[in-house]
Amino acid sequence: MTIEHESVPRPGRPGAGSRWLGTELLDRPNRPTLSRTRSNAQLGRWNRRGLGLRAALPAGLLVVDLLAVAAGSVCCAVDPSRPFADAAMVLPVLLPLNLAAGLYRTRMTPSALDELPTLLGRAAVALAFAVTLAACLPASCLPALRLPAPWPIGGPAGGVRLLVLLGVLVLSALLGRTALYGLLRRSHRRRPMPVLLLGAGALGQRIAAALRERAEYGMRPVGFLDPDPVRLPADSPVPVLGGRAMLVRAVRRYGVRRVLVTAESTDDQETVATLRAAVRLGCQVWLVPGLREHGGLAAGLRGGIDHLWGYPCLRLPRPAMRRPGWAAKRALDVLAAGTGLLLLSPVLAVCALAVRLDTGPGVLFRQQRTGLDGQVFTLLKFRTLRPANEHESATHWNIAQDERMSRIGRLLRRSSLDELPQLWNVLRGDMTLVGPRPERPYFVMRFSKTDREYADRHRVPVGLTGLAQVNGLRGDTSIEDRARFDNRYIESWSLWQDVKILLRTAALMLRPDGS
Repeated sequence: MTIEHESVPRPGRPGAGSRWLGTELLDRPNRPTLSRTRSNAQLGRWNRRGLGLRAALPAGLLVVDLLAVAAGSVCCAVDPSRPFADAAMVLPVLLPLNLAAGLYRTRMTPSALDELPTLLGRAAVALAFAVTLAACLPASCLPALRLPAPWPIGGPAGGVRLLVLLGVLVLSALLGRTALYGLLRRSHRRRPMPVLLLGAGALGQRIAAALRERAEYGMRPVGFLDPDPVRLPADSPVPVLGGRAMLVRAVRRYGVRRVLVTAESTDDQETVATLRAAVRLGCQVWLVPGLREHGGLAAGLRGGIDHLWGYPCLRLPRPAMRRPGWAAKRALDVLAAGTGLLLLSPVLAVCALAVRLDTGPGVLFRQQRTGLDGQVFTLLKFRTLRPANEHESATHWNIAQDERMSRIGRLLRRSSLDELPQLWNVLRGDMTLVGPRPERPYFVMRFSKTDREYADRHRVPVGLTGLAQVNGLRGDTSIEDRARFDNRYIESWSLWQDVKILLRTAALMLRPDGS
């Protein structure tokens, strides 16, 4: 399939249709003009200030847990000269467990008693690990680690000491969190944060009324976002600001750091686009389901579910690139790509020689592809077919069945060996191992016009393989299905999901189809 195109952008510049790609649908803004660069820079500075305020509560909770472990260690110290020996064994296990349990995240209605079972369970596991580690370590290692030799492993005295240590630790953490949450509620009453409500229907109005009447939530509704709102009373204290186009202006004007989604909208894609735009702007996004029964379904999710005056609230996760594990993903990319290029260098040399003998000079095929934030980069592949001109290269959809392809070219495509030079793109940072597959700028422009979710794929770097590809969406398959799978991957991203996709890709390479 060949489609006429208007232009092909240069490498490193925003791709065709970048005006559309640089809208609020992306996690990170594009920068096509100087004025937009300045406004985005100002918004970025505000987001960093907001981030500092939002980090105050998790930091306070971390300090509370550190002090609680220190208090337990001092009260139950075996050797007075080393009062923090127990803490050195417990903290490396307890803090990651608490982090995984969501004990350091922002909550709509924080309560120390609600967290007590989780605190108790994690503390018991951390103590059990510490006891097991001390039992497994040789006695000669304890002085080097500055641990007391009689660290309790068994016996009546050791068991009582462990129970006392557990009790002091949990009680201290409970009291510290109670005090911290009390300070937080008083701060909320004095300085409520501005909040936007997505949806001006009956549910949205009830939520707005609850926030105005209940100061302990610390939220002041400044307006509704709704492209098709119901008629509000003339004296309504919360105005309708407009549709999604007003989101950025409202965030800047009122200093909004939280968005409550109460939309009873018939346009699901418009709602999803607004949510992604709010997340990109650094806002916390909370979903208030229209049916309260949905709260029971969400209660089984990690960290449970909060409530706002009896209405279930579920916080949407942060963008993939802002999660702590993303740095590990990049480290994995660099390690795997560098190791792959080194170990596969003989294979690369053989492929390059075969292409040189088959098609002549020009072993590497360079093609412009659209990557993160709609930016264009040069993708590398082994040449399997020499196109007639750049126009054909930019607009020819699929060459899998092209009769001009030689046997060498078909072999490289069927085995995916022609993709190996893209490891260099991964090492450079143009791509990642797992992510949405990169497409040419012209097709990005065309697909973005017909599928409103397509441009959302560029919220993360493009990849060698992805969730859509391992589900068979390659070659002449549905673009809408690909975009849906890619966005599902982005919004549910985890490092383990990347590992699973890489394993499934390796399995698929054993039965290649050449698409």
